[in-house]
Amino acid sequence: MQLSLPHVANLLTIKKETIMANFTNNDVIIDSRDILGRIEELRLEFFEIDLQEARHLWETDRYKDIPEELEELFHLQDLAEECEQYSSDWIYGETLIHRDYFEQYMDEMVEDCYEVPKDMPYWMSITIDYHALEQDYVSVDFDGEEYLIRSV
Repeated sequence: MQLSLPHVANLLTIKKETIMANFTNNDVIIDSRDILGRIEELRLEFFEIDLQEARHLWETDRYKDIPEELEELFHLQDLAEECEQYSSDWIYGETLIHRDYFEQYMDEMVEDCYEVPKDMPYWMSITIDYHALEQDYVSVDFDGEEYLIRSV
């Protein structure tokens, strides 16, 4: 049996335990498996309603009092759909890197993957071309924040 949309708000106010995401759109990195796990949690939360009908009403702006968790589900589904287009590793675990954190993330990756000499002469330096590294990444929007995901 599926509940109609007006009953969804009542259903949520009755439920005492709320599942919370362990990531936000302000995190510097997000694992795709966390997003997929949260989508599944929210789908289970709303298994009693017609999600296609709810999404249609939400997209056409005819459902004003949509529960916050249902809106979160739609945003996460949109993000997952977009990211799946760019990354073949999406379901196995792909990292979304916040735009503001990209250079630091690349610095850490270089340090982890390569042995950078600590005793270089003062007149030598290593310069990382972040723009060149970014060529392997695609920009995606997560609720107003820009993230980069490796495009494979």
